[in-house]
Amino acid sequence: MSFAPPRPDASLPPLVVNLFSDTQTLPSRAMKEAMMSAALGDEQMGDDPTIWALCDRVAALLGKEAAVFLPSGTMCNQAALATHCRPGDEVLAHRTAHILSSEASGGAAIAGVQITGLPGERGQFDAEAVRAALRSHDRHAPPQTLLEVEQTANAGGGTVWPVEKLAAVAEVAHTAGLATHMDGARLLNAAVAAGAAPADMAAGFDSVWIDFSKGLGTPVGAVLAGSSAFIDRAWQWKQRLGGALRQGGIVAAACLYALDHNIDRLAEDHANAKALASGLAQIPGITVETPETNLVFFNTRGTGLAAVELAKRVRRQGVAFSVNSAWRGRACTHLGVDRAGIEQAVAVIRAAVAAA
Repeated sequence: MSFAPPRPDASLPPLVVNLFSDTQTLPSRAMKEAMMSAALGDEQMGDDPTIWALCDRVAALLGKEAAVFLPSGTMCNQAALATHCRPGDEVLAHRTAHILSSEASGGAAIAGVQITGLPGERGQFDAEAVRAALRSHDRHAPPQTLLEVEQTANAGGGTVWPVEKLAAVAEVAHTAGLATHMDGARLLNAAVAAGAAPADMAAGFDSVWIDFSKGLGTPVGAVLAGSSAFIDRAWQWKQRLGGALRQGGIVAAACLYALDHNIDRLAEDHANAKALASGLAQIPGITVETPETNLVFFNTRGTGLAAVELAKRVRRQGVAFSVNSAWRGRACTHLGVDRAGIEQAVAVIRAAVAAA
């Protein structure tokens, strides 16, 4: 088995409607122009003014003292785990959390931590679930040092943690002596959907990051924020993990452009997700989870087609979505898909189901 991704299948037609992920977004011409005109310097020497501007702006947006620019959100999570914890510590997170399901067991391999999954509907747990998971101080048990939440909850259906619920779980954690970390990959989607300030959602968390290569449409990049002391320590993990950059301002400029132009428009993606969900729900055999943001999960069991088989069939017609499990598909709306694309995707999926 190869761990490398496959090369593109030349026998397949070009993608016309790409709902595989919001990571499939491409930078606009205006974003590319902003990148080309960025002021640059050596980030490792502290000489890149565009990266400083981005980090200062994200820290202010999230209500934190400082921030650091990293190539990816996964690196943000791993740097945060390693900064907050010591080998042998325990991290509490939802049982479907990205740090458990999609980071190649990085928490164990890099930080040496044990991640314990908490129960809860649609990717979220409550304060009582945190209390139930707390251990007594005993030499037989791992020290519990960190609570992690994911906003939005991806595998939970792109659900939005309410501000009050975030505050409640953070309070339980802090009272028990745990630090708190927010995987904010789609935090700005959550803020737009809830009409809440990102800083209010992140207020109870000692560290938080936002991703720029998803709905915000940049080619690469994420920013991790926290206290000045936390970010100072995270810089060492940035170095260890290979996140050191040189003239990184060329991509930081894309992130600044996204902050100026691509946050409010996330509401369009949410509206398109609702339109997609409505269309899919009218296809016999498909049941749909009501979307809260830009992720649409649907079950194909009633069609007799496994999700992966349906995905293969529609890909041959230029439409792509991802597969979450045997019968569960995921379609992700983003700036690369307009309402006409949504309608086309529904038509292609309907035809594939009818032909089964």
